[in-house]
Amino acid sequence: MLPAAKNIAILTNPTSQTLATAFLQAIQPAANTLGLQIHVLEASTEGEIDKTFATLGPLNVDALVVQPDVFFTSRDAQFGTLAQRYAVPTISMYRPFIAAGGLVSYGPSETDNYRLVGFYAGKVLKGEKPAELPVLQSTKVELLINLKAAKAFGINVPLDLIGRADELIE
Repeated sequence: MLPAAKNIAILTNPTSQTLATAFLQAIQPAANTLGLQIHVLEASTEGEIDKTFATLGPLNVDALVVQPDVFFTSRDAQFGTLAQRYAVPTISMYRPFIAAGGLVSYGPSETDNYRLVGFYAGKVLKGEKPAELPVLQSTKVELLINLKAAKAFGINVPLDLIGRADELIE
């Protein structure tokens, strides 16, 4: 969607250091391969999220990637509003982020995750010990694109990407 993007901000939550470290370790090799410059930013309060978006302009970033984190997920509306206000294409892995004004969501299917919760609940209610249950993860990954946000950012979403999306918001 942004083939000329070279300057990317990554937002992490310093209070989730293990998750932030794993997230950055997964991103850095891809960024190096693609020749991207990465700016790692941190926020752990609503005010810090606001300040982070205010710094994106001076950093001249082309896009923002938000670390998957419970704190960030609970602030989808704030992220959507700020992404629109500062005209920064933003990606997260959670569906509500898209409805709030984010550009792209790419991550596990919420429906599949809820199905797994039901599986675990059923097993526990039938007497199985939680510690003995297998660890399961969602196997379905969804790509959601907010075409309204893309238009606001002046981004023409390629037709092949539109065809691959699991959901489009217009």
